[in-house]
Amino acid sequence: MTRHRTLRRALLPALIASAFAAPLQAADLLTITRDALENNAELASARSQTGSVEAGRAVERADLLPQVNTSADVSHNRQYESQTQTGGFPAGGTGGGDDNYNSAGLTLEATQALFDARNAREVEQAERQIDQQTYQLAATEQQVLIDVSSAYFEILRAYEVLEARRAQERAIGRQLEQAREQFEVGLIAITEVEEAKAAFDQARAVRIAAESDLQVRFEVLERLTGQRYSSIDALGEEMPIQSPTPDDRGQWVELAMENNPLVLASEAGVEVSRSSVEIARAQRLPTVDAFANYNYADDDRDGVEGHNSASQVGLRASLPLFTGGRTQASIRQNTYRLEASQYDFEAQRRDTVQQVRSRFTQVSNDVSTVEARAQAIVSNQSALDATRAGYEVGTRNIVDVLNAEQNFFNAVADHASARYDYVINLLSLRQQSGTLDVPAVEEVNAWLDGGSVSFTLPEERDPTDGAMEIGEPPRPRE
Repeated sequence: MTRHRTLRRALLPALIASAFAAPLQAADLLTITRDALENNAELASARSQTGSVEAGRAVERADLLPQVNTSADVSHNRQYESQTQTGGFPAGGTGGGDDNYNSAGLTLEATQALFDARNAREVEQAERQIDQQTYQLAATEQQVLIDVSSAYFEILRAYEVLEARRAQERAIGRQLEQAREQFEVGLIAITEVEEAKAAFDQARAVRIAAESDLQVRFEVLERLTGQRYSSIDALGEEMPIQSPTPDDRGQWVELAMENNPLVLASEAGVEVSRSSVEIARAQRLPTVDAFANYNYADDDRDGVEGHNSASQVGLRASLPLFTGGRTQASIRQNTYRLEASQYDFEAQRRDTVQQVRSRFTQVSNDVSTVEARAQAIVSNQSALDATRAGYEVGTRNIVDVLNAEQNFFNAVADHASARYDYVINLLSLRQQSGTLDVPAVEEVNAWLDGGSVSFTLPEERDPTDGAMEIGEPPRPRE
């Protein structure tokens, strides 16, 4: 393991030169996580949606509170009277019935619901919708945490793989130069030079692909946080790789059933659907309101003075007798929706159980895999040394050496990937169990003591630099 650690330090230099004139301090996982929680667009949308759902409770509750309405009208009236009594006089008078006059009216009414089962059920449904949306927000927050963590460690994975591919290219390049020198003095055939050249071209192509992958990984992190990072902290060599605690799959499943926000949101969705059935049933019940109103009317007709006014105080009851079958149809419709939500809850529960079991198995296997990959490096290093020694004495050919070098550097890259698989799967297990939070990320952040990883940014400013900035949050109109 000592040789392996020395090799990894050689493959993981502290910094690659940054394109900025003044180097920036490397960002760690915790810092980037906090940036994401503040700037992630999906999370910001979920928070606004939660605010909208919470405001819906006040909307539904308003129907159970006092209602005061007023209306007023002003009009110009023209009256034509053509009816006349026997004797030639207009009906109702002794003169002409035509008249032009202005009129004004005012109505003021206050009502208070005394019994309204439908509105009361709608308030209850709004409460349940808040519960559901709260769990959905928690699920979004946990998804942001796992997405950022995965993107962070995918950068480190890509970097270590890139360093292994660079070292492989350099080693094969040296082998190619040696082959050319030996060919020039007649020690080997041109075939071995061509074999070395083919291996070098392949190593170069793999290295170029690894460089592209590293750039893409940095851009994924930028999308999640709305910020660009030129350098991040690397994972330390002495990170603990051990079985998850508790070391029992059933206990993780129990944690998930109690804490997984998607399971809880799905369960809350059942209650939302159940309340929709209750709302539909409440449409068959009567409503009772207390009311008080005042009416005022005045006009300027000839021969009429003063105004009219009236007031009322009383109770008003209403009972739907027949609605064309709408109420029964609504009950059936919402009952089917309730059944669908129950099946959705069961599907989510099953999926979560399967995900927790799979993640637990993966993490447990990752512990053994990391150890096996580390031993593979040692074994491939020994095999490479033996193959090189055999090549020098003529018992092995250059193809054997190239294959041994490729196997060795593949083992280095595979070991790096195994370490990051362990970290990502461990965080995914916590997400599925509903226990992934900032303190959990902070615990993993303590493992970052292995230097820094940088990415060379372009010298010219990218015209799309501002596209990833979330900017100021929208301001609602007053």
